[in-house]
Amino acid sequence: MVEFAYNNKVHTGTKMSSFETNNSQSPRMGFELRKKGRYEGAEKFTKKIEEVQGEAKVALAKAQKDMKWYTDRYRLETVGYKVEDLVLLSTKDLK
Repeated sequence: MVEFAYNNKVHTGTKMSSFETNNSQSPRMGFELRKKGRYEGAEKFTKKIEEVQGEAKVALAKAQKDMKWYTDRYRLETVGYKVEDLVLLSTKDLK
């Protein structure tokens, strides 16, 4: 039950549930009404899955870019040490 609830929850990164990301539709819960209509063709269904996965990839790329920006805001350039460079080490916290 917990795993189902987690997979059915809309995630902030993708703006859709895990079920929608993988299958382009939410699972039947058992209490909603069935839609009347014709059966979708397999090609249309496959195209919809690829479209949803593409949207998820774009959303995840944007989230990754935003996380990198927030992380790099206060990051400083590192010093380029080379082999055999002399450095000073602090022994303040050593016992």
